[in-house]
Amino acid sequence: MFDFLGSVLKNVISKPATRMYPYETREAMDKARGALGEIEIEKCIFCGICATKCPSIAIKVDKAERSWEFNRLKCIVCNVCVEVCPVKCLHMDKAHLGPLLAVEKTKRNGPPKPAPAAKAAESTN
Repeated sequence: MFDFLGSVLKNVISKPATRMYPYETREAMDKARGALGEIEIEKCIFCGICATKCPSIAIKVDKAERSWEFNRLKCIVCNVCVEVCPVKCLHMDKAHLGPLLAVEKTKRNGPPKPAPAAKAAESTN
């Protein structure tokens, strides 16, 4: 009985062992994988390796249109796309995303493909 009473008094006097979550948040760890961050579309070569290696098929790359599309609800935050990108244009954010109310797809278009020099010279003649 006295052991129980001592435990109760100790818990009443000491501060809580947990954080008051909504009011006190913890900073993310260095290697935390919260969500796929932004793509540097200017660096992207639209090779499609990220889309091929994505296990949840959350990424679609259209080489002809030079566009890149990402579906957040399909992403399982495995970091494979970031690891296999040959030009390192994908990055993971540390922060986790809140709940989504609707399907959120991110579509980015790259700069137009430059015309080859030989064809450009022919078109001017």
